[in-house]
Amino acid sequence: FEAIGGAGVVMDVNTGEVLAMVSLPDYDPADIATAPAESRFNRITVGVYEPGSTFKILSTAMALDLGTVRLTSGFDASRPITYGRFTISDFRGKNRWLTVAEIFAYSSNIGTARMVLEVGVPRHRAFLERLGMTRRLGIELPETALPLAPSARHWREINTMTIAFGHGISVTPLHVATATAAMVNGGILRTPTILARRTDAPAAPGERVIRAETSATIRRLMRLTVTHGSGRGADVTGYFVGGKTGTAQKVGANGRYVNNARISSFTGILPAYAPRFVVYLMVDEPKPQRETHGYATGGWVAAPAAREVIERIGPLLGIVPEAETEAIRSALAITLPGQAPPARPAAPAAAAQRQAALAAPERRVAAQ
Repeated sequence: FEAIGGAGVVMDVNTGEVLAMVSLPDYDPADIATAPAESRFNRITVGVYEPGSTFKILSTAMALDLGTVRLTSGFDASRPITYGRFTISDFRGKNRWLTVAEIFAYSSNIGTARMVLEVGVPRHRAFLERLGMTRRLGIELPETALPLAPSARHWREINTMTIAFGHGISVTPLHVATATAAMVNGGILRTPTILARRTDAPAAPGERVIRAETSATIRRLMRLTVTHGSGRGADVTGYFVGGKTGTAQKVGANGRYVNNARISSFTGILPAYAPRFVVYLMVDEPKPQRETHGYATGGWVAAPAAREVIERIGPLLGIVPEAETEAIRSALAITLPGQAPPARPAAPAAAAQRQAALAAPERRVAAQ
């Protein structure tokens, strides 16, 4: 995509261990003295960028956890929101009322802004503060950056509305990966580390930031985005990838958005029914290509790249492709309005009544 750079990170969601981290362009460590500053710049821990729609993972988790919405709650996304001189619109929007599940899967800025506004400014800022979005991360590296966020005094409704979908705040990719891990591991935020962690060791201490039930719902929504939303390009057969794409304009030195300069990203988890790893990938200033029909968004750029990464590292991480079982299907069950429920394997005649009895409550849970 003729990009000027890129970055990726792989993190264990249960320990916070960073298993892999790369920032491109890079340099020869044997000749660092002659490496240009751009090559020595660590985009993962020092680069701060508007995260775009990957932040909708946090916004949706917050609203669900605080009880201001349910998955079946709806918001009007039929027309843009005008707030003073600002206009909030959707990229290829549905132009209708959307449920919370649809807002997430179809990545509606309008719906997300309305949803987070229901939470309110004080609670929104407090939630992001708990996730570390206003402070440096405590990883064992000297090169870490402070996020760029409005101060408490200047954080107003319009800030909450735009930050809800990842604009008006700039954080490092490691911030996004760390917070995503907390959203899917049962709700525990852990400090990222480059120190090796034994998988059979006791879980690292952390802070509970959302309920386990909310975390399970976010896992379902992230899988839904890969099967029915903008993250289709990241799907890998047998790995049950979940994720969220993000596309954000870059801010120039004068504080204004730069035309046709964007960050395209994807935040993925695998396997979505019981996540072990977060895979974050970003591409800096990708250029539209003929084969992508003139698009350079996260769904066209970062999601397919993440798929290639996951295909290669999955076996190295000990993840074996699986067939979909009833347990996996149940763990990921969620249905969009108008979407047919997933097909079920044929049951023996003797077990038909038992399965029918179980199916009804499962469908109710999936629709909540």
